[in-house]
Amino acid sequence: MGAGKSTIGKQLARRLKLEFFDSDRYLEEKTGVSIPTIFSIEGESGFRDREEEVIAELTAKRGIILATGGGSILREVNRQRLMQHGIVIYLKANPEQLYERIKHDTSRPLMQTANPLQTLRDLLKAREPFYTEVADLIILSGRQRLSAVLRDIQAKLPLVAANKGINHANIAS
Repeated sequence: MGAGKSTIGKQLARRLKLEFFDSDRYLEEKTGVSIPTIFSIEGESGFRDREEEVIAELTAKRGIILATGGGSILREVNRQRLMQHGIVIYLKANPEQLYERIKHDTSRPLMQTANPLQTLRDLLKAREPFYTEVADLIILSGRQRLSAVLRDIQAKLPLVAANKGINHANIAS
């Protein structure tokens, strides 16, 4: 949350001439309602069920860049799909950096707490093992400029693709 998945994903897709999908936006388009509305009606569990369906649909596509919600890795089935169907990049930043980016965003249901920074710390602590489990590539996205993060990813993608046996014709810089 706030690591730059959508921003970096869009730019990377543009550079690599691939289609970009954001799983949260895709879910909103598919259901016709916002993520906060899904949370308020169905709770986190209902949202995660819908998110799982969207991840299954999107990971079946080829030649795309996919930005997933930060909690999508909580379900084993999502982790498996992401690892099996592509290269997973973990954009890593510390909770304080993430909080600075999202502190004014009221559209994040999990941050609607008395102490959102502590909530973010707790979420990151719980999710970090899953992020590192699925990541083929860990990129620091805290204080780096967007252009530097993109260059770093593009420089490393061909090797990661080769190690995973993925045709990386579209990945070359």
